[in-house]
Amino acid sequence: IHDPTTLNRQGNDIGTQYRSIILVTSPMQLAASLKKLSEINSSGKYNAPTTTEVKKLEKFYPAESYHQNFYEQNKDYPYCRIIIDPKLSKFIDHHQELIK
Repeated sequence: IHDPTTLNRQGNDIGTQYRSIILVTSPMQLAASLKKLSEINSSGKYNAPTTTEVKKLEKFYPAESYHQNFYEQNKDYPYCRIIIDPKLSKFIDHHQELIK
């Protein structure tokens, strides 16, 4: 639900903490991730190639408490309504079509 072609950026947020990344924990996840990125890049969906990194998950750090369940706790926050809601609706609609 983000633009995977922008390096270290999501909207107005810039920095390596905003990079597009897939963290994998198994060879099967690695293969599936690389295959999907290849499919996306060859699909023509984006005007530029993805910059999404694929790396092995080495250690998990939970986000700060104020980030935990942020959307669920802040649905009326302008960012949630303007940015997240439309993307979430598109994601849900797409997956409902897949299970029909």
